[in-house]
Amino acid sequence: MKLLVTANHTPFIAGGANYHVEGLVAALRRYGHQVECLRLPFHYGETQIERQMMFAEQLDLTAPNDVLVDRVISLQFPTYGLHHPAHVVWLMHQHRVCYELYDPKQASPALAALKPQVEAFDRRHLSGAKHLFANSPRVAERLHYYNGLMAEPLYHPPHQAEHFTCGDDWGYAFYPSRLEPLKRQMLLIEAMANTRTPIKLLLTGEGSQRRQLEELIERLGLGNRVRLLGHISEQEKRTLYAHALAVAFPSFDEDYGYVTLEAMLASKPVITCTDSGGPTAFVEHGVTGWKCEPCPQALAAALDDAYAHRAQAKQMGKQGREAYCAKKISWHQVVTKLVYSE
Repeated sequence: MKLLVTANHTPFIAGGANYHVEGLVAALRRYGHQVECLRLPFHYGETQIERQMMFAEQLDLTAPNDVLVDRVISLQFPTYGLHHPAHVVWLMHQHRVCYELYDPKQASPALAALKPQVEAFDRRHLSGAKHLFANSPRVAERLHYYNGLMAEPLYHPPHQAEHFTCGDDWGYAFYPSRLEPLKRQMLLIEAMANTRTPIKLLLTGEGSQRRQLEELIERLGLGNRVRLLGHISEQEKRTLYAHALAVAFPSFDEDYGYVTLEAMLASKPVITCTDSGGPTAFVEHGVTGWKCEPCPQALAAALDDAYAHRAQAKQMGKQGREAYCAKKISWHQVVTKLVYSE
């Protein structure tokens, strides 16, 4: 088949979304399809978003340049506003600042005016898709709550899933992620100040909160136990997973959460929060990890539990790997659903 995959392009901002898009395109090609990826530039700002929605709605990809396209698979807002008779949406997330992150007390007049436009855009185009999938149960829940639409959760494996391994734990908790407020590294560092065991914490990634996190570590006197490692390679990341005692992922209302799946592939238990969204669909409290209240004391108790009962933590990690395998997460399943669903 001739397939088009549509997604956004945000210059100089990388993350899990890129792995998602690139992974899908590569999988479709492995299964013999002719695939092009159409990435539209995405700019934040209310005026720009209005223009981007209007532009997407004007795109008819039925036969660009007189080449018939069999199916279009859209992943991101607002690219799913385009037209094609066999248009499938695999929703990564909506424009979150107009939904679960919207705060009427903090919203600017421009954002308040944009919110109903985005909601109407989503209802109009997502309801018209030939098939509607979500990349996690949490994304599907939001879509149903805010727009009254039903989407089927469809899981995909993390980047280079086959390369994750498990090694002996070296007594640290590991958290790889962008250093941004929603990822809540600050909460985890505050938890480290409340621990009673000598567990260490390794944080990787870059982001807007780097300086604040450095200042917090210094203020709490945690310089010998908490380290900010910055950007690392994928191979280095897998090594840090392999030797972690546990993986911490206290992010707020995550869409899917590669960190959880990567930890399970590395046979490591996951420490997450009850309001962390995507990860809570995979972590079973006391079996494959810990679901904590989002406060320093609860996270500290989980960190201490992992360190004080290391054999149990190892067993939980093993059970996490088994739980991942039981879900049969694969690109084969993704391609079958997206391409052949009637």
